[in-house]
Amino acid sequence: SSPHLVQVRERIRINGQPISKDLFNKYFWLVYNRLEETKDPAHASMPAYFRFLTIMAFHVFLQEKVDLAVVEVGIGGTYDCTNIIRAPVVCGVSSLGIDHTSILGDTMEKIAWQKGGIFKPGVPAFTVAQPERPLEVLRERAQERKCPLYLCPELDDFEEGSRALELGLAGAHQRSNAALALQLARTWLQHRGCQGLGELKEVPPSTELLGRPVPLAPAFRLSDAMIQGLRDTEWLGRTQVLSHGPVTWYLDGAHTTSSIQACVRWFRQAALNQDKPHDGSEVRVLLFNATGDRDTAALLKLLVPCHFDYAVFCPNFTEVSVANNADQQNFNVTLENALTRCLENQRTWTRLLEEKVGQDPWLPSPVRVGGLLQPAPPRGSLLLVPPAPRPLNSPALVFPCLAQALRWVAQGRDPHLAAPAASGAHAHPAASSGAVLLREAAAVRVLVTGSLHLVGGALRLLHPALSQ
Repeated sequence: SSPHLVQVRERIRINGQPISKDLFNKYFWLVYNRLEETKDPAHASMPAYFRFLTIMAFHVFLQEKVDLAVVEVGIGGTYDCTNIIRAPVVCGVSSLGIDHTSILGDTMEKIAWQKGGIFKPGVPAFTVAQPERPLEVLRERAQERKCPLYLCPELDDFEEGSRALELGLAGAHQRSNAALALQLARTWLQHRGCQGLGELKEVPPSTELLGRPVPLAPAFRLSDAMIQGLRDTEWLGRTQVLSHGPVTWYLDGAHTTSSIQACVRWFRQAALNQDKPHDGSEVRVLLFNATGDRDTAALLKLLVPCHFDYAVFCPNFTEVSVANNADQQNFNVTLENALTRCLENQRTWTRLLEEKVGQDPWLPSPVRVGGLLQPAPPRGSLLLVPPAPRPLNSPALVFPCLAQALRWVAQGRDPHLAAPAASGAHAHPAASSGAVLLREAAAVRVLVTGSLHLVGGALRLLHPALSQ
């Protein structure tokens, strides 16, 4: 799977666990040296990062004699380097979203065409409910490739009587993923001749779902192991909550418009529905970064309704110096480019807030004091903060690395993070006044989103055990 959050070994797992450092080291050099020895002198470059790791993963799975390999494509499908498997047991296409448009195309139909490239002759494939046109494209690709394609029933269709199926992951989109996972698992178990898979349930008389021309796969009775698997599922960096005293971190690596919408729904339920603290204020902070060719303004616009007191932007680097932290470094992006992107995001956020004022009954109009914006407290709870003036040019801040951003947000109140440096760190007036608010708030709720790499860097600092 890709990308990794904290360590590259997460990409190659056996029985759910990243392979050990020793095993990674052994197979890395074995594959590297074999490629070096056999390279064509005319095309002497080593495979690129993701291609190398794909070759290495296949080698690990073969050498370690795994029974079943689950391989996630890198980008798209048709031209992805994982797509050299000629005869997989089964293929799955999850909910489509707009992403990697410079490579996959700028419409859902073009992206569906790329995804359908993993279909193979005679190999069953499953997908979940999709918009009508992209689903038609998937059906056409399946027909081209003589691949039987089925639509997954909803997860609710697998429930027995009054017993609701519990899922360890939050969000409706994860229930759709779970329904797909059940169909893929059952197909493999059938292929292995496993008994006791549970009888199939009746398919409704019409096998077309809402007039969509892909047959609906039947639901089936789940085994106890499947029910437990759904319940115990954990996925780091997706709808993950870390409670560190007064600071609660909400981590979700959403990076497309559809996943940000799901993230906002989850955050509102998980954080904003909590009881407001009785003994003081609650401060809400957004920590955001986005990379690649993503439409950052569209993503940020979806986050405005959460009414954050501060928006913090920083690159995905955990520290300004990344010399000792190669796993977290993107060698394709310079610090200067990453910071330029953060400053653009800061300007976009400020503009979105200015447009929002006057339209949104929840956002009071800011008062200008001496040329500086003096925002009224967006919620009554903030009135409990001493009424010192809060001269903010803008509640959006940029930090050069994640460590500095997290330290500023936590203000020494998270035991996993050191207090921010005192001298000269707050040249921006918003940073100084914000530090006071954050130190005195009864609860600080922080949403970290926009990039899986950002979430991974945050996890590295907030959950040190993951780096071991």
